[in-house]
Amino acid sequence: MSESRAFRPECTAPVRFAVMKQQWRDLAYLHFPYDPADVARLLPAGLEVDTFDGVAWVGLIPFSMKGVGVPGLPAVPYLGSFPEINVRTYVVRNGIPGVWFFSLDVNRLLPALVARAAYRLPYCWGRASNTLHDDVLSTQVRRRWPHRGADTEITVQVGEEISEQSEFEVFLTARWGLYSRSYGRGLMYAPVDHPRWSLYRAEIIGLNDTLVRAAGLPESLGEPHCMFSPGVPVRIGVPRRVTW
Repeated sequence: MSESRAFRPECTAPVRFAVMKQQWRDLAYLHFPYDPADVARLLPAGLEVDTFDGVAWVGLIPFSMKGVGVPGLPAVPYLGSFPEINVRTYVVRNGIPGVWFFSLDVNRLLPALVARAAYRLPYCWGRASNTLHDDVLSTQVRRRWPHRGADTEITVQVGEEISEQSEFEVFLTARWGLYSRSYGRGLMYAPVDHPRWSLYRAEIIGLNDTLVRAAGLPESLGEPHCMFSPGVPVRIGVPRRVTW
């Protein structure tokens, strides 16, 4: 397993040529502590679990995707904005950290199919919502495809802004790339850049989830850590194939 490292809140290698733009808005960071071995057994060859103080962290991340499109062109109407709730963890390969997704739930079938084909990401389709009213974020998922039976209900109370982010808070949020399976042997890596996150303290006031367990994970080692962000604009670079 990889050791904890110092992460920078800002992207140090901005995307040179973006193939996709989008905005991530009204985002909650729920993170559960895990034994690294329980996470590692679910990863493909070539990836190591990235840990903080010897602990692996699995995120349950609801947000609102807005304005998906190609740089220089208007955002895709209707299909370009939707709620997304993903289950993810943090990995490293040859010293390059990134995100590994166990699932990504949305309520738009076509984007789910396109993302599965183009990025080999495990998108799922069903009923989903993510709404912010005053200082309360409410999220719901009812998965329909590719398998029924996984869902979540999350309610988060947003608190005060975090003026000075800790190393741990940066570890959970400052990720500048994602890994996915490649066709054939190997993996794909896509770089990501965006401005520094504005983070707020948050409290979970309601949580009933089976998405994390549906990913193949056991019960976590303890209570989840929670934060909120109003969001950032995002640029995603050309995915490239990596081998070992």
